[in-house]
This record gives sequence, structure tokens and C-alpha cells, in this order.
Amino acid sequence: MFVEAAENVAKVWENLRIAQSRQKSYVDKHRRELTFEEGDFVYLKVSLLRDTKRFHTRGKLAPRYIIGPFKIKKRVGDLAYELELSEHLSGVNPVFHVSQLRKCLKLPEDHISLEAVDLQDNFEYLEHLVQILERAEKGTRRTRIPVCKVLWSNHSEREATWEKESEPREKYPHLFENE
Repeated sequence: MFVEAAENVAKVWENLRIAQSRQKSYVDKHRRELTFEEGDFVYLKVSLLRDTKRFHTRGKLAPRYIIGPFKIKKRVGDLAYELELSEHLSGVNPVFHVSQLRKCLKLPEDHISLEAVDLQDNFEYLEHLVQILERAEKGTRRTRIPVCKVLWSNHSEREATWEKESEPREKYPHLFENE
């Protein structure tokens, strides 16, 4: 009885090892090792505060790597890097995991300043509506829905989005006073 139970346990462990090996091979096909050198420039990952809605979803299409570029000072361990942060982020630990970084391929001439982004301590930022660019009506067979094209902070006119007029009117009534 004891020998049979031990054999079953051994079979289970062997099946688990085979399954783990199979799953690892599937994941390794899509995995790439990300490494940086000292002196490389990287963008830092930030997330949108949950209060803001864009495209009727909360933060889904918002840019994730907009802070930077920052220069890498040195590698700390296998998966962490120390960055040269600006004075604005002096209270933040300068060591970040590799998953929070994105390589900067070309140094841009113009980049978003940290003061303009309103970056919080937990690396989240809040976007707000700046201007209404255009208004229109979308409709179905029976109903008409007023929509407006809005310009968001930290974005260009090219990235403006169409929103239901009721949502910006509720949050930003001062933009609708000139009607």
C-alpha cells in the first residue's frame, strides 16, 4: 500500500515537471531579455489615475512610457537599474526594475516636462480636458447623441478624442459657458 502511494506521488511529480517544462517552452518563445548599458537613455513607466475616462474606458489607451528620457547611471543586480533623475523627482528612489523601463531609441528634441505632467508620488498622472475643438451629433435611427472633440492635457491636437458631450459638460462646465 505504501509503495503504491509513493509510486503515485512520483508520477504526479513527474507529470508536474513535464507540464511546467511545456509551459516554460511556450513562454520562452515570446520572451526577450531586456538589458541596458550605462549611458543609455530610457523612458519611465507611469500610469493614468483611474478618475480619467478616455475612449469610454479608464486609462486603457493612455501612453504608458512618457516620463523621460533619463540616463542610466549603473546596473544594480540582474534586473534593476539606477537612473539619473531630475530635481523634480529627488524624493523618489532612483532604482527601477527593468519592466518599468523602455529604451529610448532617439533622443527627442522636445519632450514633456515633469512639471507639466503633474506626476504623483506613485508615478501616476492626472489628465484633464483643456479645450473643446469641435462639436457634432452622432445618431442612430431614433436618437441623436451630441459629441465633442476634446483636447487633453499633455497631448497634441492630433491625439484629441471624441467624447459624449454629457460627460465633459458634467466635469468641465466652464468650457461650455460660451454657448
